Amino acid sequence: MNIRVGFGYDVHAFAPERELWLGGIRIEHSVGLLGHSDADVLIHALCDALLGAANLRDIGFHFPDNSSEFKNIDSKILLMDTTILIRNHGYEFGNADITVSAEEPKLNPHIPAMQSCLAEVMGVDVDNISIKATTSEKLGFVGRKEGIAAYATVLIYKV
Repeated sequence: MNIRVGFGYDVHAFAPERELWLGGIRIEHSVGLLGHSDADVLIHALCDALLGAANLRDIGFHFPDNSSEFKNIDSKILLMDTTILIRNHGYEFGNADITVSAEEPKLNPHIPAMQSCLAEVMGVDVDNISIKATTSEKLGFVGRKEGIAAYATVLIYKV
């Protein structure tokens, strides 16, 4: 079996008067994340991991943040398009292991909904999407509550 592994990382700063979207779901919080799209840092890291595993460059190459086409776009659309792109190149999704680093809000209660949402968008089994939440123990920009970071590792395989 021809398997490939990809890694993705993304970060977005908090911003007032924005909704907080993570893993495709809206989470109630006093601030959202700053970005050209809906700034779903989790989905962006996942897209980068998928694209990297398939050697298809990165999210910025396919969905540039200076294009009006992607202004305020729902990141679930980017994930759906990324999934289609890797499938069109002969790959299928195996699994993802994603870690989100945030001091706030608390994300653990939202993880099952995020897993379900991502699985539905990608057309995969929810059991193949692992999401974990952590803090940075008050260190760095995440620790100072300036933003959120996400890391994703994926396995894909040639069909």
